[in-house]
Amino acid sequence: MDDFDDALSPPFEIVEPASWRAPIIFNSPHSGSNYPADFVAASCIDLPALRRSEDSFMDEMIAGLSDLGFPVVRVHFPRCYVDVNREPYELDPRMFDGRLPSFANTRSMRVAGGLGTIPRVVGDGQEIYRHRLEVEDGLRRIDLLYKPYHRALRRLIGRGHQTFGSVILVDCHSMPSVGVSREEKARPDLVIGDRYGTSCASLIADVVEDTFVRLGYSVGRNKPYAGGFITEHYGNPATGMHAIQLELNRAIYMDERKRERGPRFPDVVTAFAVLADALAKVPLDSLGPFQTAAE
Repeated sequence: MDDFDDALSPPFEIVEPASWRAPIIFNSPHSGSNYPADFVAASCIDLPALRRSEDSFMDEMIAGLSDLGFPVVRVHFPRCYVDVNREPYELDPRMFDGRLPSFANTRSMRVAGGLGTIPRVVGDGQEIYRHRLEVEDGLRRIDLLYKPYHRALRRLIGRGHQTFGSVILVDCHSMPSVGVSREEKARPDLVIGDRYGTSCASLIADVVEDTFVRLGYSVGRNKPYAGGFITEHYGNPATGMHAIQLELNRAIYMDERKRERGPRFPDVVTAFAVLADALAKVPLDSLGPFQTAAE
């Protein structure tokens, strides 16, 4: 990491318990708030605007789960700098000086929306950069930040799977309380994304929903968020590898305008601990091959 600003060292961390209580990994890929100085200087918007893309405080909400026996993964660099919840090379040619590699995916819907691996805009659609980036800069970010994160996550998942025979990745995100479209219905407190029943056994999504409903939260599934690259890429129920995405409504735990923790923040921390306990009680032999909702 010597080639990067000190703000990016370390770029992410994995906090493992001395002994895994269950093969359940909690991951926060979008709560990073360490901004390189040259990145902020190159942006045509200020730091508060850049931070609108963050899943603020999500890493804090799950941090204590490692003390309860569950591995926790926390990314420290901001998603508007490099988004690890994308394919490795979803890149927008309009952002760069020079030609992108032939293997880059320049035509995905996420790229079209400005939200590729190197985002062009922040969450509310504001352009990030004052000038085009050098292709080498984008590729360097992927090589030194994106790839090491995914290598480490893949090893962690593999170790859990090898030890227990099954593994569950809980990918933790937060969403704005109000959508961009005025036609969108009011968002629930939590949206569960399981790629419409293909990324995890249906029992896992049921346990998540039942747990949060019992705690008094409203819950939806797959709309408007069905799960991103991480959920799709690491979820393979047929082999005992399960991935589920959780999108928590920011209004229930923070002041979205001031970007401050709200009075219910401790309650949500407790809710995640209750969820971890509930998932740990799921018999692993009930997560056998092909038990997905899609069937």
